Amino acid sequence: MCPEIRTDECIDQFLEGRLKLIQSRDGYRFSIDAVLLSEFVTIKPEDVVVDIGTGCGVILLILLLTKPAGHVFGLEIQEALASQARRNAVLNGFGDKMGIILGDTKNPPLVNKFADVVICNPPYRKAESGRINPDQRRAIARHEILASIDDILRAARNLLRKKGRLAMIYPSVRLVDILLRMRRFDLEPKKVRINYPGLQSGARLALIEAVLGGKPGLEILPPLIGQGNFSI
Repeated sequence: MCPEIRTDECIDQFLEGRLKLIQSRDGYRFSIDAVLLSEFVTIKPEDVVVDIGTGCGVILLILLLTKPAGHVFGLEIQEALASQARRNAVLNGFGDKMGIILGDTKNPPLVNKFADVVICNPPYRKAESGRINPDQRRAIARHEILASIDDILRAARNLLRKKGRLAMIYPSVRLVDILLRMRRFDLEPKKVRINYPGLQSGARLALIEAVLGGKPGLEILPPLIGQGNFSI
């Protein structure tokens, strides 16, 4: 069954046709960052996963296609993107395993201690930094307009079960900041992988996985060059 496609939307195919995505033609579209994060996160059989700021739902769909996730839930504050995510779940045959909740990260309408894994590709820029994109959906995705990084970490701490995992992707230049902030919310960084655009380039992004109430001890994984194993 093909869900409704609006006049300002299109269907794109990824992962050699295994994934179909309804996205805006000219508005917000997912980036390679979401794909790298879906590859990085640790998913165990039947894990319950919550994606904060799910957008069109691409991370959850990749997890359902490539990893042994159980039920997955996307939290999204923008109604148009939440609608895309719901329709994408149906389009890819995951309507029974993927739920989309319209809600605010600051007060997520989900039960505490609900998730085994929380995943987030957060806004990278502070609200007052740089030029704000005139497209509202792009602006919210890139700047901490509706939710700060502390709001996201607080939500993750509340949603995770004991020893649950949080996976995030963040600019490498802000790596120290995010590691320190994680510890304030009892999220112990356990695994980091640095992304480099090329062999002669400086670092661009850091992929981080933390454990709620985990013991100290950080594993630095081999570097990730370019787009990793995925071709989109």
